[in-house]
Parts: sequence; structure tokens; C-alpha cells
Amino acid sequence: MASPAAPVSVHRPTITHIIFDMDGLLLDTEKFYTEVQEIILARYNKSFDWSLKAKMMGKKAIESARIFVEETGISDSLSAEDFLVQREEMLQKLFPSSELMPGASRLIKHLHAKGIPFALATGSHRRHFVLKTQRHGELFKLMHHIVLGDDPEVKKGKPAPDVFLAAAGRFEGGPVDSHKILVFEDAPLGVLAAKNAGMSVVMVPDPQLDNSHHDAADQVLSSLLDFNPSEWGLPPFEDGES
Repeated sequence: MASPAAPVSVHRPTITHIIFDMDGLLLDTEKFYTEVQEIILARYNKSFDWSLKAKMMGKKAIESARIFVEETGISDSLSAEDFLVQREEMLQKLFPSSELMPGASRLIKHLHAKGIPFALATGSHRRHFVLKTQRHGELFKLMHHIVLGDDPEVKKGKPAPDVFLAAAGRFEGGPVDSHKILVFEDAPLGVLAAKNAGMSVVMVPDPQLDNSHHDAADQVLSSLLDFNPSEWGLPPFEDGES
């Protein structure tokens, strides 16, 4: 009788600091972008799909706008700049209703209680950040610092590592060694940006995202609720934490 296979041991680096993405990871805002972009494309009898969304997620607004109008073939009718104007009007009405993703509050409060430093690194610019987080201010105040997409240190959007390197440099006593940082991301370009910064990445992708985009991540979870801090050498959740 064959003996059962031994469990595979996964070596993980010692993690001392955390960096979170925001859209689609902590806040359920990606659905707003999808909804608005579908409305705009319908005017040109075109449809929006997840292969295009995957190319846009995490990029700076003007970069994703250029991808949008070029990949959909509407650039002769709608410029990237005009697309942003049309999109902005609709998004501003939607963002204030942004909800937290499952497990986001639990994880942030746990890390804060255990004294693990964590920061936010998002492609969102300040105006959108304020709208998206206005119902969740107390939670976002727990961040050690926040790096936004319009920060002068962020020259290039994801998959360039700029936003994560900027965040690593602003921790107390920083910059922190990239190998000691764990990044949480939902977007393929965000995962690549973190890996380009030399950091480990937990990916929590939208279920509609093709599995081929999962490969670069160190760990893939269906929800932040599934994250086990002990697997990364971090203090475990205690009974009753919610």
C-alpha cells in the first residue's frame, strides 16, 4: 500500500509590513467602473468584457482611458480625455455608496491591534479616494500612510513598481526591505507591480477574471476572509474577531 504523499512545504519570507491596494480589494468599487464603461460602450454598439478590464485595472486614469478607446476601436469617435469626462460624471454619483469587501475591516483591525504596520497604495487620485472612502473614514485612518495615483513620486502606473516603492519608503524608519513586505492585490497589473518591486503578493481576484492571470501571485484567495496570517508569520486571528 502506497504511503500518503507528504504535504508540500511552502517557504515564505518573514513579513514585517503590509501594503494594500484599494479598488476591488478593500472597497467594492470595480463594479462601478464596469457599469459606467458598459454604458459608454453601448452608445457605440460595443460591449465591455473582462479581457479588456484586466488590462485597465490598476492603471492611472489616463493610461486606462487610452487602452479603453483604442482596444474597443472607438478612438476616432471618442478621445481618451473625453471618455474620462463622460465617465467622471457618472462615477462621482456612484463612489459615495462604496461598500467594504468581505474581510477587509476584520483584517485591517487585526493588523492594527497587533501592531503590524500597513499602508495603502492605490492608483486612485485624491478626488476619487475622498469620494470612495467617505463612509469608511475611521478604517482608512488606521493606515500608517496612503500613497495615491496622483502622488508626485508615482511617475508610472502599475505594472511599474512606483506606487509600492513609494509606500515602502514612507514607513517609520523606512524604506522597508521589499522582501519583508506583503502586498494584497486584486488586479493582474497590481500583482505584477508588486512583484516588480520585489514584494510578495496575495491576490484576491474577481471570480470573473481568467485564471491565467493568477500565475504571478504567491497566493491566490477567493476572499480576504480566507487569509490566514499565520501562513506568513503574522499574528493569528483570535476567536471572535470579526
